[in-house]
Amino acid sequence: SLHSTTFEIDEKHGTDYHKRFLEFVKMMQKENFVIGGAMTDPKGDRSKGPSEQEDPDLFTRIVKTDENGVYVSGAKAHQTGCINSHWIILMPTIRLTEADKDWAIVGAIPADAKGVTYIYGRQSCDTRSMEEGDIDDGNAKFGGQEALIILDNVFIPWDKVFMNGEYEFASMLVERFTCYHRRSYLCKTGLGDVLIGAAATIADYNGVPKVSHIKDKIIEMTHLNETIFAAGIASSHQGQKMKSGVFLNDDMLAQVCKHNVTRFPYEISRLAQDIAGGLVVTLPSEKDFR
Repeated sequence: SLHSTTFEIDEKHGTDYHKRFLEFVKMMQKENFVIGGAMTDPKGDRSKGPSEQEDPDLFTRIVKTDENGVYVSGAKAHQTGCINSHWIILMPTIRLTEADKDWAIVGAIPADAKGVTYIYGRQSCDTRSMEEGDIDDGNAKFGGQEALIILDNVFIPWDKVFMNGEYEFASMLVERFTCYHRRSYLCKTGLGDVLIGAAATIADYNGVPKVSHIKDKIIEMTHLNETIFAAGIASSHQGQKMKSGVFLNDDMLAQVCKHNVTRFPYEISRLAQDIAGGLVVTLPSEKDFR
C-alpha cells in the first residue's frame, strides 16, 4: 500500500518518499525484520475529525519538526503482533482534511524506540498459559497478542518519513492498506481447518462420526471455511497493476472476505461446540488434570 501511495504522492508533489520507502524495504529484507503496520487510532468522538477532538493525541500527530526529522505523539490501538515486530510503521487511520495536516504522518520507528510504551492486552484464557506445564500454552514462543501502543514524542528521522502533511492521500493509503489486509484474513481458514479436524476427531472418540446431524455440522463448517478462503483467493486473482508497478487485489472481494471472517468463524466454533459438548468449554486446565 505504501509502495503505490508514496509513488503517487511524489508524482503530485515532487517529494522523494518512494525512494526513501524502497531503501527502507531493502533494509527490512536484508535484515529479515518483521514490520508491524500501525493504523488504528483510539479516535475519541467518532463524529469529529482529528483536529476537532478535545484531546489532540486521540489521533497520532506531529508535535515538533526539526532539521533531523519529526516527533510524534498519540497512540495505536489493537496492534496485533506488535510485540513480535522489529519495526512499526505509523499510518493515518481515516480520511483527513486540510485542517488535519499535522495528523497526516507516515513513518517507521524501531519497535523499542524511545517514547514508545506497550500496554499488553488480555485474552479470555490467558491465565492458563501462566500455569505449570505446556498443554495450555498454545504457540508458546510465537503466539499472537495485541497491545495498545502509546507514543510520547517519538522521533522519526527524515529518511523514515513517507508522508508529511499530504492529507489528501490519507484515504488512498487507508483504503489500499485495508484492501490487502482484509484479503489476508483467509489465514483464518488455517485455524478453521484445525478446528474442523478436531471436531471430527472428537466425533470419532464419541463414537458418532456417522450420525447424520454430526456429518451435517462438519459439512457446514467446511463450507463456511472454504467460502472465506474462496473470497480471498478470488480477490487476489482479480488484482490490478498500480502506477508504481505493484498489484492491488480486488477491493470488493477483499471486503467480502473480511465480512465472511466477521461471521463464519464464530459459527464454525459454535458447531464445533455442538459436536464436542460442554467439555470444550469446561475442560480442566493441565494443572488441574495433573
